[in-house]
Amino acid sequence: MKRALLIVACLLVARPAVAGDAADQFGQIVKRAQQFKDVEMTDAEEQQLGEGVSLKIRTRYGVVQDQAVHKYVALVGTALALSSTRPTLAWKFIVLDTDGVNAFAAPGGYVHITRGALGLLQDESELADILAHEIIHVTEKHTIRAIQKGKMVQMGASESLAGNPLLMTQLIDRSTELVLAGFGRAEELESDEKGLMLSSKIGYAPQGLGNFLTRLTERNKASTEKQGLFASHPEMKERLQKNTKLIADKKLTGAAMLGDRYRKFVSYQAPALSEVAQVEAGAAGLTGGGGDSSAAKPKEGAKEGEKPPEEKKRGFGLSSLVKPGGGEKKSAEVTGSGASRGVDTERNAKGGAVSTPVAVAVTAAELAAFKKEGGLT
Repeated sequence: MKRALLIVACLLVARPAVAGDAADQFGQIVKRAQQFKDVEMTDAEEQQLGEGVSLKIRTRYGVVQDQAVHKYVALVGTALALSSTRPTLAWKFIVLDTDGVNAFAAPGGYVHITRGALGLLQDESELADILAHEIIHVTEKHTIRAIQKGKMVQMGASESLAGNPLLMTQLIDRSTELVLAGFGRAEELESDEKGLMLSSKIGYAPQGLGNFLTRLTERNKASTEKQGLFASHPEMKERLQKNTKLIADKKLTGAAMLGDRYRKFVSYQAPALSEVAQVEAGAAGLTGGGGDSSAAKPKEGAKEGEKPPEEKKRGFGLSSLVKPGGGEKKSAEVTGSGASRGVDTERNAKGGAVSTPVAVAVTAAELAAFKKEGGLT
């Protein structure tokens, strides 16, 4: 905007014969700048946004009604979150009741992981590395930055989020779409890097993420459809190579794997990809309404099984498992619906009927004892 104003000002000085036209252009630029502004929000507003997004995700996939599992995941997640750059957020860790292997991070500290993902993990270090990856999406405000970058929701110059339920509803809807679709390649790589550094910082083995992704690649290799981030295997190979190099370059020395403790609390088994039950046509979608518009129908203007023209560039990551590739530059770009290029079994997985959150409280004493038992710092 400053550059545009400077150019117009120069025109006014350099071309007095058309000063009237330049003045009109200058006035239009100023008027547009006054009409809209980027969405900004306080931590409390971000928490409200995340709560709304989490509600939609829980409604779609259901919540595992197991206090012990939630307490265990919350202990691992809280240990990580308190060592992150935003330890004062009201972090919540939620286990979704679906066989789909997935994880989602909503603004304000809401981290979701599916029962299917827990069933595919083999030890606590793998769980920690995944949760740390999702925590970084929150600490770096990837969803909010994507909304700002894409100007998906704009506020009037005199508007604020406070006392504006309509604007907050719009933000919740758009944010839910972004969280489920996933972030750009650069954001996912950032979450890999900073997430591994976070988990290793408190003592977890940083190799856990690579071990999990390798196992998930093996699980999906027989699929006749492209499944999520495995749509482009060279990209997965590159990602694993980057993580291995990061561990060596940063000398990440965390060693705790804690397989026995993991199996003590988690007994789920992830079914084969072909056995994952799918959402029925017409089921309620994540963004509300009478059908799953984000998972069952192609975008307007797209043929069945075909990606819309405006959604060509894609990323890859844990948060949605629907993205085959994207550009190098960090851009806060997000992907579109996985259904637009075919059925994504993980994302379209059927969920449970109960969406009630499981209340979990982690005390300082419990966390200290948990960390001490696991040799964490």
